[in-house]
Amino acid sequence: MSRDWMLLAVCLLGFSGCHRAPEPEFTNSAELQALKPELQAPVLKALGEQCATPSHPKMLWRPAFDTAHLQRGLAVYRKRCVQCHGDSGDGNGPVAGSLYPRPRDYRKGIFKFASTPYGAKPLRTDLIRTVSRGISGTSMPAFHLLPNADIEAVVDYVLALTHRGELESQLVLEVGSADAYEEDVLTETIDTIKGRWEQAAQQVYYPLTIEPVFTAEHIIAGKAAFLSKGCAQCHGADGRGQTPENLKGDRKDAWGYSTRAADLTSGMLRGGGRPIDLYRRIYSGINGTPMPAFNNVLKDEPDTIWNLVAYVLHVSGRRRTGEILPTGDIAPYITGVVPAAK
Repeated sequence: MSRDWMLLAVCLLGFSGCHRAPEPEFTNSAELQALKPELQAPVLKALGEQCATPSHPKMLWRPAFDTAHLQRGLAVYRKRCVQCHGDSGDGNGPVAGSLYPRPRDYRKGIFKFASTPYGAKPLRTDLIRTVSRGISGTSMPAFHLLPNADIEAVVDYVLALTHRGELESQLVLEVGSADAYEEDVLTETIDTIKGRWEQAAQQVYYPLTIEPVFTAEHIIAGKAAFLSKGCAQCHGADGRGQTPENLKGDRKDAWGYSTRAADLTSGMLRGGGRPIDLYRRIYSGINGTPMPAFNNVLKDEPDTIWNLVAYVLHVSGRRRTGEILPTGDIAPYITGVVPAAK
């Protein structure tokens, strides 16, 4: 090859690598796309004005929020999160369909593991904790080796995606039911979303009694409660989740995906393995899942919650101690296919 042709080839290769990747865009929900065009337009306009774009996000109801901080969160998100959670935070990243459980769809504003009651918004510190330690037994890794500033920034970026998703769904609901876009609906909707998140700080719950030093007596009492208070209906008498209903995978979560009660003997406690983590899951349930809160059932016997914690910790450690559990039925594989729009 002559020198001139070689130079031409190098130039062509260089130019071919200079194209910028397409600017990411928010994926609008099926509900928004189903609106009449004359109703879609003002909703999209409001979303653009209030939340901007994936690459230049704005924090809803906080226009003065630190732009550089959000850009740092964007950089972390694009590097470490978008593959699973997607540009819009809808849980439809490129690899999402291969994962079970599915990556979280932030747009509903529902987060499973919180220190607030079932149905309430989480604290920002709850989300930081989840990002830092990951979720055992899922594809969500721990990011505790990242600088704290990166973790806080990416959490705030996730919150920006979350608030946009909530605004979208609420506006679609309001506009669709009225079959018209009223000018004051935007302000009222933002105020409603803001109020729910700001109330979370006053909704944190704490154990009703002091955590005891667990003994064999606590485990025995916990097992009795496990069998009598309804836990065994989903998790099975031995905690392995080998009930016929559970094996079918017919239960759905708030995102429309099949879900199963955990095999507690796996030792993979997704909400955390500290006694306080288990206490919160039992007391307040798990947001967006069929796991209910037991705060009302056990309000007159608060020590029973700690007994259940002791028993779950005991059961979750059985395999680690070398105990060989009997084989059980193989649960049918649950795919990560996106559910059909309703």
